[in-house]
Amino acid sequence: MKIGELAQRTGLAASRIRFYESIGLLKLVQRQANGYRSYPEEAVLVLNLITTAQQAGFSLDELRTLLPQDLAQWEHGKLLDTLQAKVKDIEALQQRLAQSKAHLLALIDEIESKPDDIDCATNAKRVLSKMNLGEPSEAPKRTGKIRSRI
Repeated sequence: MKIGELAQRTGLAASRIRFYESIGLLKLVQRQANGYRSYPEEAVLVLNLITTAQQAGFSLDELRTLLPQDLAQWEHGKLLDTLQAKVKDIEALQQRLAQSKAHLLALIDEIESKPDDIDCATNAKRVLSKMNLGEPSEAPKRTGKIRSRI
């Protein structure tokens, strides 16, 4: 099939398909005598694999090492190891994101707990001084009511 049909069947732009070919991810292309690219049916599967893997968080470099020259040559153990490593990477990222979220929520609570007798500039200094001292601020319980910001 020609690149236009492959693009239509995969939902990818022809330029994206040529890019995957140029970086070595799509190796199934053959050139016709007139220079046109010709792709086998298996190219649809490879491009769908690339798209799905990217959506799952795999980089193009990771995919380059993961995809075999021929799809009939998958190494079961290597594939499982790579997928399990990606799951661990995602879990580590989730943990870092949860920590970041907790820090931001604590900061928001600290800002929202501004004493009524200080102005915003003084409150900003109060919050920043706690952050700079590395004091773990215990976030007050969120009440749902909105106070003025800094």
